[in-house]
Amino acid sequence: MLFQSLRFKISVVILFLLAVATFLFSVFTVRAVDDYILNEVLKRAETVGRSAAATAAYSIAADDLLGTDNVVSRVKDQHTDVDFIAVADNAMKAIAHSDISKRGESLGPLTGQLVSMDRYGAVLKGLAGEFEVLTPISFVHKQLGYVMLGLNKSILFNAQKRARNSILKGFAAAFFFGVAGVLLLTSIVTKPIAELSAGVMELKKGKNRPLKVYSRDELGKLTESFNEMSALIVEQKDKLGRYAGELEEAYISTLRVLAAAIDARDAYTLGHSARVASLSLKLGEAIGLSKEELEELEIACLLHDVGKIKTPDHVLLKAGRLDNSEFREMSRHTEDGAEILAKAPMLMKYIPAVKHHHEWYNGNGYPDGLSGDAIPLSAAIITIADSFDAMTSTRPYRNARSEAEALKELVRCSGTQFNPGLVQVFIQVFRNEHEGFILPEVI
Repeated sequence: MLFQSLRFKISVVILFLLAVATFLFSVFTVRAVDDYILNEVLKRAETVGRSAAATAAYSIAADDLLGTDNVVSRVKDQHTDVDFIAVADNAMKAIAHSDISKRGESLGPLTGQLVSMDRYGAVLKGLAGEFEVLTPISFVHKQLGYVMLGLNKSILFNAQKRARNSILKGFAAAFFFGVAGVLLLTSIVTKPIAELSAGVMELKKGKNRPLKVYSRDELGKLTESFNEMSALIVEQKDKLGRYAGELEEAYISTLRVLAAAIDARDAYTLGHSARVASLSLKLGEAIGLSKEELEELEIACLLHDVGKIKTPDHVLLKAGRLDNSEFREMSRHTEDGAEILAKAPMLMKYIPAVKHHHEWYNGNGYPDGLSGDAIPLSAAIITIADSFDAMTSTRPYRNARSEAEALKELVRCSGTQFNPGLVQVFIQVFRNEHEGFILPEVI
């Protein structure tokens, strides 16, 4: 009788502790997943808002109402989780709106909680749980208005609900198997429970391993259920990872749009960044760069002229050659680009390529006068691709050179402006793609 009473007491205590641990961990996990999904959705919305603001700036500056409407329409069509998007002037009067009937109306932000705010905009949460992202539109240090973007809260809530239901089902299954195991084998629960406790702590820290099963009875099934629950959590994490991958793809697309917008400031450089990226990737593949290095090189190419956002139009769009003062103004785009990228931690790894793509192999380039191997490899690659595309493209002050002439110029400046080893590889890549091509006076 005493044994049975002690067994009952131990069972009650263990069941109580198991219930509390399961509840707390389920609450922790559900909150963590909810917060993760919310943060990812808001970061994506902020990225979309900034991209729209960067594109809309040119349309507003050019008084291009159709272009502004185009920005709004494109964002609304491409992002199903965007409930509405509007472009407003500094007085918050709608210049363009995804709901045409609201064009010209005065817009006001949500009345509710301020979630976050920085120099790039603000995120607000309304009383009904809806979110709005407010992003300032700036052009040449002048604020022209705002992009207001509202999120479809039902899409966010549905994603959180699906993740929450899956996690809770897993925890519920684990709990009921735990009850069965404790009731049947209280006398031998110490070791398996210790294993389960260790597994919970590891899973809470983000680690996951199959727990050891000490028996094939109910307690063993409890351990197996915990493994299944862990696998379910890992599966949910993988799904969130895929969602993050989609956000990464959206991020890359945003960079492409930004590069196109920068190039579009000058009709003669339209598509320049994309062509430089294509040439650089071919050269990078030929010298054996890894897949990850090639991906970073491509993004660096798309961003290499981002500093020209700050270059005045009278310099950037000048039809003739630049005088010394104008050349110095234009040269600052490398450092301006580095300064812009430094404001976003995830873009800082592209600073060396952007800042130093006008350095010369002999040290006569800018901005820092680097030479030889001190020049980052990505910058040395972009230098060649950038120069080749510039020479083979028409400019206001000269006609485009032929590809053969451009290659001869690369060879002529090999060892002074360009890395000689990379030039030889670049020429070989060109020959491989143009069978039978012979470059005069170049071996």
